[in-house]
Amino acid sequence: MEKIGQDLMALQRIPLAASHIAAIRKAGAEVRYPAGAVLVRPGDAVENFVYVEEGEIEVVNAFTGERLIAATLGPTQFMAEIAFLAGGSWSMAFRAARDTIVIQVPRAEMLKLMAHVPEMSDIIITVLAARRRKQLEMGFSSLVLIGEESDRDIRRIAEFAGRNRVPYAAHALGSAAARAVALSCSADPDRPAVIFGKDMIITDPTPEKIARLIGLNQDLINDEAVDVLIVGGGPAGVAAGVYAGAEGLSALVVEDIAIGGQAGTSSRVENYMGFPTGISGADLVWRGQVQAMKFGTRFAMPLRVEAVEKLDSGSFCATFNNGKRVRSSAVVIATGVQYRRLPIDRLADFEGAGIYYSATENEARFCRDAEVIILGGGNSAGQAAMFLSRVAARVRLLVRGDSLAASMSSYLSTRLEADPAITIDYGAQVVAVHGDERMEAVTILRAGAEEKVDTCAMFVMVGAVPNTAWLADLVRLDDKGFVLTGVDARAASPYAASCPGVFAVGDVRAGSSKRVAASVGEGSVVISGVWNHLNSPR
Repeated sequence: MEKIGQDLMALQRIPLAASHIAAIRKAGAEVRYPAGAVLVRPGDAVENFVYVEEGEIEVVNAFTGERLIAATLGPTQFMAEIAFLAGGSWSMAFRAARDTIVIQVPRAEMLKLMAHVPEMSDIIITVLAARRRKQLEMGFSSLVLIGEESDRDIRRIAEFAGRNRVPYAAHALGSAAARAVALSCSADPDRPAVIFGKDMIITDPTPEKIARLIGLNQDLINDEAVDVLIVGGGPAGVAAGVYAGAEGLSALVVEDIAIGGQAGTSSRVENYMGFPTGISGADLVWRGQVQAMKFGTRFAMPLRVEAVEKLDSGSFCATFNNGKRVRSSAVVIATGVQYRRLPIDRLADFEGAGIYYSATENEARFCRDAEVIILGGGNSAGQAAMFLSRVAARVRLLVRGDSLAASMSSYLSTRLEADPAITIDYGAQVVAVHGDERMEAVTILRAGAEEKVDTCAMFVMVGAVPNTAWLADLVRLDDKGFVLTGVDARAASPYAASCPGVFAVGDVRAGSSKRVAASVGEGSVVISGVWNHLNSPR
């Protein structure tokens, strides 16, 4: 299956061309670092692109001060992370292993240079993606979570970090690794904790606090103006961000949970053109995010739009949950849908502690050698069943109907039926959940008979409720809450909503096909309508 980036060992020595290096020298300034000097620390803003002329730079373990990995950066290489594209923060510490001379180029100047020299941009972005992949696979990060298995707040941080491709290390409470990290920071080794670098213990950790530390939740200037505000970071929203940036529009994509949306919870998408061996939804959308950032599109998360008001000038003012506001000349609604929360007593008590709405590596860790339950008959439920069958002892897929033919792709249903680790129960539903601190069992109703089943995890993937409550009366919705567009909204453009300047794409749009490829297509095409709106007389 395709993954983000390529193999780091094959990429870390990719050289920049002589013309690229000459351009970097012209745009930057020479800086000398003596042996032992720290160039950046975790949490520092990524302000420069650093090209190594002479010497050696090493990655440092923020907790011990020792070299973290054997590989170092030497002449012809560059020091940068993927956060460079978005203006985020460094996730690791870098130090001069010996006297070192570098060329430092301010971030804004380097991005301009990359925009004008696509061959150089391709090399840099490919290497940055490979480095991020290596970090994710190896857990190389100064963000450390201790006690995730016993603390729901820390599990929320793990889910947020994992879904947003943020590297972190996780240690079980009481383990030797956890004690070593905690003691190096003067933290209580017997309590769950979120630690960022040696000097920062995060009290009352939330995704918002972590996002601010690592530069995901950017400090927006109150009432700043953009050409287009894209609400939602799933396939449709990210595709819109790519094409908006490519067309030279100033675009801001805001997402309240994680880039990837519902598609980001899909462990394997096999019917997306160009990926014959499949690709996870998170990796697919992450590639799009990197592409959008390359064109200058900004992303901010977790950030929720609470209201959008149309101004007398014809532009819009969006108010976020943090009180900040942004003005835009156009708005693209790409908020997608969310799975229904079933009307079962105590369901909310176990959300994140046995009840999940996505099936990724984060959740799979809690399902090893256990029996798990999946509710739903769509592609997402089927992909989750196939993914979890690799680690769970048994997967039971509960489908309220009597067939999968109308709701699931044929290739997927055929694989489910052939997998000996998966059982499909038709005409079945869960009517109760049981447990103390975590869910321990569920009661299944089938053909009028109840069955209590011991399980540590239930994945709810039923129904689709559009995320449109925040729109109020700005645009017309259908009777299910989906945004009406085109002819149904008395608008000329197929993706234009009833309010001029507002567009809707992807799963949130009434009549959409609810497929990843279709959402990407709609997000790509909608920008031509946005462009026409921005350039029409008002």
